[in-house]
Order: sequence, then structure tokens, then C-alpha cells
Amino acid sequence: MIGSVSAGAGIKRFLCLALSSGLLSGIAAHPASAADCPGHPDALGTSRTLVVDPREHPRIGAMQYAETLPLNDHEVVLTFDDGPLPRNSNQVLDILASQCVKATFFIIGRMAQAYPEGVRKLVDAGHTVGTHTQNHPLSMDRMPIEHAKQEIDDGIASTAAALADPTVLAPFFRIPGLLRADGVEDYLASQGIQAWSADFLADDWRHISSSRVYDLAMKRLEDKGKGILLLHDIQARTVAALPRILHELKVPGYRIVHVVPATAQQPATPTEPQQWQLHPVSEKVAISHWPKIPNFVFASAETLPGPSDLHWFEAGTSDHARSLPYGVPLSPGTAGPRAALALNEDATDLPIPSADIFTIPEKSFAAIAPPTRRAGPPIVAEGETVGRAKLTSADAGYGARGVRGKSRSGRFTRGGAHIAGHGRRGSLKHLVQVRKRSV
Repeated sequence: MIGSVSAGAGIKRFLCLALSSGLLSGIAAHPASAADCPGHPDALGTSRTLVVDPREHPRIGAMQYAETLPLNDHEVVLTFDDGPLPRNSNQVLDILASQCVKATFFIIGRMAQAYPEGVRKLVDAGHTVGTHTQNHPLSMDRMPIEHAKQEIDDGIASTAAALADPTVLAPFFRIPGLLRADGVEDYLASQGIQAWSADFLADDWRHISSSRVYDLAMKRLEDKGKGILLLHDIQARTVAALPRILHELKVPGYRIVHVVPATAQQPATPTEPQQWQLHPVSEKVAISHWPKIPNFVFASAETLPGPSDLHWFEAGTSDHARSLPYGVPLSPGTAGPRAALALNEDATDLPIPSADIFTIPEKSFAAIAPPTRRAGPPIVAEGETVGRAKLTSADAGYGARGVRGKSRSGRFTRGGAHIAGHGRRGSLKHLVQVRKRSV
């Protein structure tokens, strides 16, 4: 492994050469298109080349950052991680070449050391080459910053060493697993290296089918409308899904954009700040904060008179002005409120209002009598006599409730409640007869 000190010095020399030389401008000067794809008239092609300045926009990718690439609607940037792995990466190169499509590859340092010819093939085919650490650690978000710096520097040094011309290596970097950390991003920005996230994924690193990779890529692109797609050129499922993805991108009119870094001879593509947002907020759409206040100048600085200066409602004014609130007119010759109050301007106390103005006149309401009930039989207690009969304890239970009538079922009822007359009808009949005689 290359030492961190020598690697860091090599990185600085590489960045200075890359940004000051015009070697990278040759990549951007001749964008591929369907017309430039011999033997493939129906190729998707590359619609344009976007030149970006990493120092002006150090972090891109809407999945994690506020900014992303300034793409138009239906524009897509293809990116591939973790290569090169000849068995699959070479097939990805062939598929892209058949469609004259340019992409960005993020190389792992040890893969570049193992397969340097694979890195050179990417550059020869006109693709952009960035880096992806030396060993692809999935702990960049928690490792010590010095260890993270070493991973970054060694990965750049190993990839640059695999190239015949190190200056063609782009200052683009993607954190493994997108496990970002402030210290890592600050270090990349200090070195003039652009941190790339993504706008949507296809989950091709998971154990899923190639058809599922295709479905996720197209569905998520449809949801976003444009953006950076993250794929992996080392995966066989990606190789299987890629031809279908490229073919279907052309059907609804998606276009491929190739991204390269700015150089002294190739300045950054002119853009507006809002273009670096995936879906910039439009002032025509309702937003959750106060709208912008326009700049304007008052035509005059005159002020309206205060209440003390308003001499309204005085005697002698027009009938309209002499109308009290709620449309109650004043009688002719009657002064307004000021005159009615007859305030003494020299007095310190206000006049005391008459007590009768607080009196609420009483209204007579007809007395509402409570509802009357039909008089039932007298309620008697046990041992009390009704006429010449004396109630027994058996009769007292029914007598206390009173007897209202008899239902067809032979039950005695009072107020809708049924009273069973089993074994006691004789006593009840006797009680009714006694009451009848007493009446």
C-alpha cells in the first residue's frame, strides 16, 4: 500500500496538473451522439457534456445533499462503482459503446492495482474516471479522519498509477456505501475534490434479479424525472439489466449527459443556482413560508389624521354623517355624540352614566305547570287498613306499587312494567275488591 504522505503529495500534483492542463478538454470537446455511432443508427447516444467545477459545488446528489447536477428534465447521468472487474466491467463497456453512451466510473484503488488495463480501457473509451477509496471500507462515517484521509489518498494514487496519463483522472469521489461524514466531506472540499452521492439507486448490489434491477431503475427515474443513477459494473445482474435500461430510456425521450471537470481551457458550463436543485421551488407553487416582499417606494409619506383630530358627527353635518352606527339616524337638530355627552373639557372626571341604562326590562312568561299524572290507587303500607280489610305481607309488595291494570297474558302492569301474578292473583283480587268497596 502506498504511504499516506507520498500519496498526499502525489494527489496535490495530480490535481494541479489536471486543472491547469487542457488534457481533459479533449473529452468534453467531442460529445458522442447517435449520429456518431457507426452501425447503430438507433443508439441512445450522449446528448451533451456537462462541465462542472468541483470547488464551486463540492457536494452533489439529492439523496444526501442540497445540490445535485444541473440537469434538464429527462436528463440522466450514469455512474458505476467498485470496478474494474474484467469479467463484468468489460461487458458494461461493450454495452455502453453499442449505444455510444458515456458514463462516470468510481474506481477502487486495489481493483486498479489488480486490473490497471481495465482502468485504461475506461479512459480510452472516453468515460470519466473518479475514485472510490483504496479498500472500499463501509465505515467512513465513523473511522478516524486520518484513516479516512489515507483511504481517499491511497485510492487516488493507485488509480492514477494505473493510467498512462494521471492528469485524466477526474477530481470526483464517491464515499463507499454513501456513508458520509462531515470530516470526510470537508477534507475532500479542501483538496478540490467533488463528493458525489446519487439521486436514485437500482439496488443492484443486493441479491435481486436483473429484471428487478431494471424495474427499480426505471420506476425511480420516472418518479424523479431526471438525475444521477448509481449502478455497479462488477455485478452480473447489472450487466444483464443494462441493455434493457438503455433501450427503454430512449422510448420516453430520456437523454444521457456526460460529466467532466472544468479545466483552464474548458470552463464550467454556465448555470443558474436553482438549476443545482433536483426540484427547485417555483414561486407559482404554494410554499410553506412567507412569500418574498417586493422592493417598492411609497408614493408619498402623508399620514392620516389621528382620532383626536377627527371632528366627525358634530351638529350641522350631513344626514349621512349624522347617522349613528347600525343605521340609527339622529333627529334633526340633535347634536352628535360629543354634544350629547356635554363633556367639560376642563373637568378631570367623566360624567357618570345613569343607572337606568343598565336596567334590563323584565318580561312576563306564562307559568309552565309540570305534567300531571293520572291518579293511581293509594299506596298503603303493610298492616294499614283500606276500608275494612287489612293487608298481609304478601299483598303489601303489590300494594306498594299499585295496580294499574291487567294484560292479556294475565300479568298486572303499572307504568309499562309487568308484574307476575302467579299464586297471588287471589290476594290481588281481594285487594281490588276491598278498594272498590271502600270507594
